[in-house]
This record gives sequence, C-alpha cells and structure tokens, in this order.
Amino acid sequence: MSSKSFVQITSDLSKGMEALRAEIPDTMKGFGSMAKEAMKEGALTALEKELIALAIGVSARCDGCIGFHVKALIRLGVTREQLMETLGICTYMGGGPSLMYAAEAVRAYDEFTSRTAKPA
Repeated sequence: MSSKSFVQITSDLSKGMEALRAEIPDTMKGFGSMAKEAMKEGALTALEKELIALAIGVSARCDGCIGFHVKALIRLGVTREQLMETLGICTYMGGGPSLMYAAEAVRAYDEFTSRTAKPA
C-alpha cells in the first residue's frame, strides 16, 4: 500500500496556499476569481466541469489537483461509475502514465469517501 495520503496532501497544500494568500494576495484573488468563473454552471454542470478538471489533473500528474478535484466531485455527488468512465478516457488519451494517476484518483476517492462513510 502506498504511503501517499490525499487527505494529507490536500491539508498540506492548503497550508501552503494560506501563505500564498497572505504574501501574494492579488495573485491569489485573481486565481480565485478565474476558478470561480470557470467552474460556474453554464452549458456544463459543475459536476461535468469538475470531471474535466480531474481529467486534466490526472493528465498533468498532479497529486494536489487529483485530491482537491476528487473532494469537490464527492461534494457534488459524483458516482463511482462517473469517476471510472472519466478515468477510462484519461487512460485512453494518456496511456500508461495516465493509468497510474487514474489509479491514484481512485485511491483518493476511496480515501475521502471512507472518511465520510457513516457507520452502519
């Protein structure tokens, strides 16, 4: 089992982004505004846009992107089937390296959903 924790990755990156917000606030405000506008529902739903963002994160091999976008997808109610179909497209388009990060996205999904699962 990998020692990589997406809960830890997103927590650590959030701390780093707090420092960036404090020290380069205008840049971070600009990035935040761009993200808000890009992710706003329009012809595509918020869920569809997050699936696209995850696919780009997998393609770019970005652990932080995978963690944050999987968390957002879970909040939006993504199904495992929707996640898997998206990761299938990532693998088709990106080959072996994307397959490895698609597997990481599944681990992130499983890690975050197991933390929010309610006891029976």
